[in-house]
Amino acid sequence: MSDFHAAKGRLYGLMAEFDNRYDLLEAAKASYAAGYRKMDAFSPMPIHGLDEAIGFKDRAMPLLVLLGGVVGCLGGFGLMYFITVIAYPMNVGGRPHFSWPAYIPPTFETTILCAAFAAVFGMLALNGLPRPHHPVFSVKRFALASRDRFFLLIEARDPLFHVEATRQFLEAQHAKEVEEVER
Repeated sequence: MSDFHAAKGRLYGLMAEFDNRYDLLEAAKASYAAGYRKMDAFSPMPIHGLDEAIGFKDRAMPLLVLLGGVVGCLGGFGLMYFITVIAYPMNVGGRPHFSWPAYIPPTFETTILCAAFAAVFGMLALNGLPRPHHPVFSVKRFALASRDRFFLLIEARDPLFHVEATRQFLEAQHAKEVEEVER
């Protein structure tokens, strides 16, 4: 396939197949060192260091969970304050309307609830889910990614991507096979 097809958007990228995790890890490190940034790796098991090798930096998720927890904490405390001081003040046992120690359990629960919702929905959003079809599913050998094969995908939207140069680069990384992935 030519660069013309890649420019028109028919080509999603090039995917290299490897026999073991060590070759995949070395190819990922070499790809990142060569300047490729739009890439992904697929493996039947977790590989220590692979996320750093492809340049994956997860900075958004902890912040989302923290913000969800802060919103839950403020919301829970504010709700308790509104109920006991503004909406329905009651004098129980001579205590003041603003008796903050009683607010702690609901505030804690809303903090955890909102942080958990932020974690679930943030993970779905950041991973681009739900995504029932991914272009790599059209590659026949990709079914082996859940069994015993390892794959490295360099996307066509990468600034350094050139079909032939990228193919030669992946083949030089001892890839068993390099296939084009179409949209």
